[in-house]
Amino acid sequence: MPFTEIDRATWPRLPYYYYFTKMQPMSFTISLKLDITNTYRKKGDRHFFPLYLYAATKALPQELRMADNDGQLGYYNQLTPSYSVIHDDHSISSCWTTFDPELAVFYAQVQADMQQARHAHGPVGKPDAPANSFACGMLPWLAFDSYTPQPVDGLPSLFPVLQAGRYTQVEGRWLMPVSLTVNHAVADGYHASAYLNALQALLADPTWLE
Repeated sequence: MPFTEIDRATWPRLPYYYYFTKMQPMSFTISLKLDITNTYRKKGDRHFFPLYLYAATKALPQELRMADNDGQLGYYNQLTPSYSVIHDDHSISSCWTTFDPELAVFYAQVQADMQQARHAHGPVGKPDAPANSFACGMLPWLAFDSYTPQPVDGLPSLFPVLQAGRYTQVEGRWLMPVSLTVNHAVADGYHASAYLNALQALLADPTWLE
């Protein structure tokens, strides 16, 4: 996947990157409910989860595609969604799917990858996740109000962590809780809000489903 290196000497955000990685390392989480009504109604017989993965990945701005590759700071042209597959015994296995701008291609690949991971019990259902993988999961059993991943050893990577929950119908609209965790070194509240608004716009006007 193409990676564009940033010239630190001319990068306006460099002082903030230094501040939030060296002086006051920090990440933050925003939780809210997205209106998925139009996408849900237009999905037909397709499963919603691959559509959520597609929209969530497609909407990612440059700020949330940043990475530090062995000291080389830059951004990927596209990230790869990484998610969990659950087995009959309620254990999980990690899985990932390379993003494709063609929804039909991406949807079919998600289905194939999930099927493969279901036959591989253990933490890793599909090995060799690429360096541009970001966590993009869903808890379909719980319509949570907040969800915050807690790294055990230091901050998470520069990539975001996105977690959706069980969507419910409220006054005729389908609402889905979503939690976004962002490394403050690469993005502020404005960038996180812009991403969530862009994701909401895709779900509200799902012409990409056609």
